[in-house]
Amino acid sequence: MSLRLCRLACLSFCCLAAPAALAAQPGGAWRMVASDKGRSIEVDTASIQREADGKVVATTRLVVDKEIVDPRSGAPYKAIQTSSRYDCGQRTAQTLKRSLIRANDEALRAEEIRTPVAMPVRSGTLEDRVLRELCRPPGPRGEAMRVADRASAAAAALRAANEDMLRRQVAAAERSRADRAPSPRVAGAVRHPGKAAAARNVAPAPAAQAPAQTLPWAYAGPGGPEHWADLDPEYALCRHGRRQSPINIEDGVVLDLEPIEFDYQASLFSIEDTPYGLEVRVSGNRLVLMGKSYELETVRFHRPAEESIAGRRFDMGVHLEHRAYDGERLIVAILFEAGEAHPLIQTLWNYLPLEQGMRVSPPTVSIDLNRLLPVERGYHIYMGSLTRPPCSEGVLWVVLQQPVQVAAEQIAILARLHPDNARPVQPTHGRLIKSSRPRP
Repeated sequence: MSLRLCRLACLSFCCLAAPAALAAQPGGAWRMVASDKGRSIEVDTASIQREADGKVVATTRLVVDKEIVDPRSGAPYKAIQTSSRYDCGQRTAQTLKRSLIRANDEALRAEEIRTPVAMPVRSGTLEDRVLRELCRPPGPRGEAMRVADRASAAAAALRAANEDMLRRQVAAAERSRADRAPSPRVAGAVRHPGKAAAARNVAPAPAAQAPAQTLPWAYAGPGGPEHWADLDPEYALCRHGRRQSPINIEDGVVLDLEPIEFDYQASLFSIEDTPYGLEVRVSGNRLVLMGKSYELETVRFHRPAEESIAGRRFDMGVHLEHRAYDGERLIVAILFEAGEAHPLIQTLWNYLPLEQGMRVSPPTVSIDLNRLLPVERGYHIYMGSLTRPPCSEGVLWVVLQQPVQVAAEQIAILARLHPDNARPVQPTHGRLIKSSRPRP
């Protein structure tokens, strides 16, 4: 688990709190620091303790409007509170304690962090807003800084609104000019502009050229991975990024990593054969890692697996793509090797679409993705990117260590549809890889 995610998870334990219930919690003087789309970060001002070395200890909580069930106890909770030490000079944070809070303000579960670790706070995150709020000096100077921040935010919002309005006005003016332009097919129009210009001793205007066609990205040929960055300026990270995926996983730091809490349920599914591979969608599935919840969005199949372990390539790979409420992505990679037939894979193959672009949604057949996971849930974890354009970085990758068996015939079916839809391995550029310690 990366240090950055660990701290972010401790602050934003996802999915928590009915504001009305928590506002009445005794013993706290809560002040909202930031809010976005029904979520807010609050600080208990009564808990703030300023230390002599430029550090601040305070209690914070994330408030949202959706109750969630604790996978350990099966009971619902509505908030996560954390007690943390912030280093204003180093811009780091240590979580000292965290608690799950129920709707009636009772603590469902509390956890003391036995070995607090100072982790960097990334600029632009909700945690960054908390750090800046707590590190402001008390008194008139701090209040002046708060007023300045609010003024800057208001000015930025006004500037964005003005720029948007200007863009709309320019677009409207261009449409208006286009509507007023004479059509070459109206009566009296010049049929041969070149001859007419020559008669007036004027050079003819150059003929209009059709817009260039954008080449779609692909896994081979002119649109293949080595050309992705040339296809669109938005794909620049595919060549110049320093945290690209997939990678060859080796030399990881072996640690006692927290288990992943998979909260997968049997559910209906749909499967689609896209130009880039098979995609499966389900609903109501999520996982929790270091207290942060990620909703499962898409299951993607790759042949061969994109990840490699100590140089070993695997016959097939599956990516379980998750996203947290704040937009952060987490992708679980499962590696498959030839062996016994896999029942869940067979169920999916039974409903393969007959044509590319089709989506099949069996009305009475459900799948349980827990059956896709290996028995041993040890994992490697690192920060990477999407393995397809635009190759966006900041993606948390969890690669399960134990491969899963699948029949050679089942692999052959995927290879027939998509013989090679795997991006080549990318340089690690010195990234930290953490690996679960094998269990005895």
